[in-house]
Amino acid sequence: MYLSRLASLLRKNNAVNCLYNNIKGTSTTSRVSPNQASQLFSSTVRSAASVCAYRNAAGHGFRTLPEGFCMRCVRNMCTGASIAGQPKGGVEAISKCGATRSENGRGSLPPFSDEDWLHEFEKYKQSPEYKRINKGMTLEDFKFIYWMEYAHRMWGRALGIMFALPFSYFLRRGFITLQLGLRLSALFALGAGQGLIGWWMVKSGLEEPASEYAEPRVSPYRLAAHLTSAFVIYCGLLWTALSVVMPEPPAESVVWVNGATKVKRLALPVSLLVGITAVSGAFVAGNDAGRAYNTFPKMGDSWIPDDIFSMRPLMRNFFENTATVQLDHRILATATLASVGSLWWATRKLEIHPAVRSLIGSVAGMTVLQVTLGISTLLSYVPVSLGTAHQAGALTLLTLMILLNHTVRKPSLSYLKSLPSVARTT
Repeated sequence: MYLSRLASLLRKNNAVNCLYNNIKGTSTTSRVSPNQASQLFSSTVRSAASVCAYRNAAGHGFRTLPEGFCMRCVRNMCTGASIAGQPKGGVEAISKCGATRSENGRGSLPPFSDEDWLHEFEKYKQSPEYKRINKGMTLEDFKFIYWMEYAHRMWGRALGIMFALPFSYFLRRGFITLQLGLRLSALFALGAGQGLIGWWMVKSGLEEPASEYAEPRVSPYRLAAHLTSAFVIYCGLLWTALSVVMPEPPAESVVWVNGATKVKRLALPVSLLVGITAVSGAFVAGNDAGRAYNTFPKMGDSWIPDDIFSMRPLMRNFFENTATVQLDHRILATATLASVGSLWWATRKLEIHPAVRSLIGSVAGMTVLQVTLGISTLLSYVPVSLGTAHQAGALTLLTLMILLNHTVRKPSLSYLKSLPSVARTT
C-alpha cells in the first residue's frame, strides 16, 4: 500500500515532467537557441530564470521551488542531525552506556519518580554489566548512563521524524522526482533498519559472558554492523544533498575535467581504504582493544604480539582477538596515511580546479590529525573525550572523501560541450 501511494504521488505534475523532458530533448537533439528555449520555458513556468537552471534542478530532484529554499532544506535535513548522532553513539560505546535498560526497544517512558528510578536500578543490578563491571554503582551514576543511552535512542527517533516530515511535504506538493523519491525512501528504510540493528546490538550486551572472567560487552560483529549501517546512511544522505546543491561539478575547462578524472582514479581506492579503516575501529571498540598494548609504535615490547593467531578457527582472530584487532587497525591506519600522502603527492602538479586541490589538502591534513588523535587516544588509555574525538575525526575524514569524489565526478555531456579547452585567466 505504501509503495503504491508513493508511486502515485511521484507521478504528480505530469505537465511539468513533460515540459522537462521536452526541454531536455530539444536542448540535446534539436539544438534550440538559448532565446527560443528561454521563451518556451518562461511561458510555461513562472519565476524561472533560465532553461539551464530549471533542467539542472529538475534533473536532480526538485521542481519549481523558490530559489535556494529546497537546497537549504534538503541539505540541513539530510546531514545535520545525522552528523550529530554518530559521535554521540561513540560516547555511549566508550562509556559503556548501551545496556542500562533491559527493556530496550520497547519505547517505554523513562522513570520520573524516585520509586520508579529505584525500580529501574534494581532491574539493572540483575544485569551482567552491573555484576561484573559496575558493582557498587550509586543511583546518580546509574542515572547518568541511563540518560546517555535514552538520549541516543530518542535522537535516532527524532532524526526519523525530521526526515519524514519534510520529505512528506515535498512529496505531496510534487516537488520530488521519481528517482529522488525512490532514493530518499530507500534511505528512510535504512534509517528504520538502523534502529533495529541498534536494539539487536544492545541485546547482545545483556547476555551472560561465556567465561566467568570475561567482561560483558556488546558483540563486536553487531557493533560493527551498527556503525557500518550508520556510515552508509550518512554517506547516502550526504551524496544526495550534494547532488541537489551542486548538480554539476566545478569545472571551467576541459583540461580541469581531465585532471579531475585522474584524481578520481586515485581517490576511489583511497576512499575505500578510509571506510575499511573506520569499520575496523568498530571491532577495536567492540573488543575493548584500545585498553591493551597502550604503547606506540611497538605493541608492548614487540612489534607483533605472539598471540595474534591463538584462536581457532583462524578467521576469528581478525574480529575477536584483542591483539590482532588492534594490529589490524594500526596497519590500516598507517596504510591510509600513506595512501592519502601518495594521493597528495601524485596530484600536486596536475591541472585541476582550485576547489579540488583545496579538498585534497584538507584530506591530507585531516588524515594526519586523525592518526595523531588515534595515537593520543591509545597512549592515554582511551579517555571518553579523546575516543569521541577520534570517532568524530573518522566521520570528518569520510565526509571529506565523499566531497572529493563528488567534486571530481564526470560532468554532463551538455555541460562538457560548453566548456573551453583551457580555463580563462583573469
